[in-house]
Amino acid sequence: MKNGVVECTVCHSNLLSPSAKTISRAYDKRRNRFSSKAQALNFLLVVGDCFLVGLQPILVYMSKVDGGFKFSPISVNFLTEVAKVLFAVIMLIFQGRRQKVGEKPLLSISTFVQAARNNVLLAVPALLYAINNYLKFIMQLYFNPATVKMLSNLKVLVIAVLLKIIMRRRFSIIQWEALALLLIGISVNQLRSLPEGTTAMGLPVTTIAYIYTLIFVTVPSFASVYNEYALKSQFETSIYLQNLFLYGYGAIFNFLGIVGTAIVKGSSSFNILEGHSKATMLLIFNNAAQGILSSFFFKYADTILKKYSSTVATIFTGIASAALFGHTLTMNFMLGISIVFISMHQFFSPIAEVKDETLNETLELMDTQKLRSKDASFINMTAGATEDASHHLGPDERQPLLPT
Repeated sequence: MKNGVVECTVCHSNLLSPSAKTISRAYDKRRNRFSSKAQALNFLLVVGDCFLVGLQPILVYMSKVDGGFKFSPISVNFLTEVAKVLFAVIMLIFQGRRQKVGEKPLLSISTFVQAARNNVLLAVPALLYAINNYLKFIMQLYFNPATVKMLSNLKVLVIAVLLKIIMRRRFSIIQWEALALLLIGISVNQLRSLPEGTTAMGLPVTTIAYIYTLIFVTVPSFASVYNEYALKSQFETSIYLQNLFLYGYGAIFNFLGIVGTAIVKGSSSFNILEGHSKATMLLIFNNAAQGILSSFFFKYADTILKKYSSTVATIFTGIASAALFGHTLTMNFMLGISIVFISMHQFFSPIAEVKDETLNETLELMDTQKLRSKDASFINMTAGATEDASHHLGPDERQPLLPT
């Protein structure tokens, strides 16, 4: 191979050699599209995510007492991270005992130290997730559960931009239009979603809500993209080992938040179990399961799929919120949901996928050259057989069998 060109050994014609990056991109695309295991995994991830994400705002709303929280939201986040760490440790032990002879041991100190060095980038999304998990509770003070769920869908557009910048992912014009349609659907749902005239912290509630919304959208979006980058950059590392570091960092950051709150508000706020109820215990379990499921999304699926699957949970959240708390499903909500689902269908439609023309032309050229190679080989084989047969005929063999 020279300058990206390979010479055919049969017909001596030049063949283009696609780059490793192009081949890898095509392999990942075909694997995700045609692999039955990948499709089954994506389906299970989406179903589980829809249930857990849709249930979360309901549990947060049930945890409120007289419009506020009797417990510290940071304590819920800390206990959630501890639960995820315990799950990662149990799965690591289980996975380590099932290792085959000759494989690198997962439970050795050297493996742990090396993995800790290679996955130090996970501290960044862990910090961002700690901030975002606290904001989830704050958002509930200004919006009802269905509205919070719809606002979180704004992350899809921010994530798409970050994926294009950080991970060089490409989107077609149709997909960008689908994302714009998603924003329209969210905007339709938000019409008259806030009470007028109410204030908090000396500022109009809408101003506070918009500030929290901006942070609520940008921080977890960057965390998700960076988390996907960090997990996939060390793809050979066990996901449970990576989760151990991610959740360990998260537990540390949330514990520091608890310490900071105790310093500001007094030692009485250091009691992490104060004010908890059955609803908060269910919330901790739900958040832990959701975080574990998200790690599989980021490593084996896609961040966009993760966020789009969360939009499906909006219907569950809206219906459950109306049934349990009497929240009204307005016409704006129904129209917004319809537009969101149209956007989702358009984004994942086969006609919206980015066509890699260079790769297609390269593969077609290689297929053509391969056919020529087979034809040339067949012709050469036939000609060689004829030539060999003529060489084996002696002078006497060419004489007629009967005398003339």
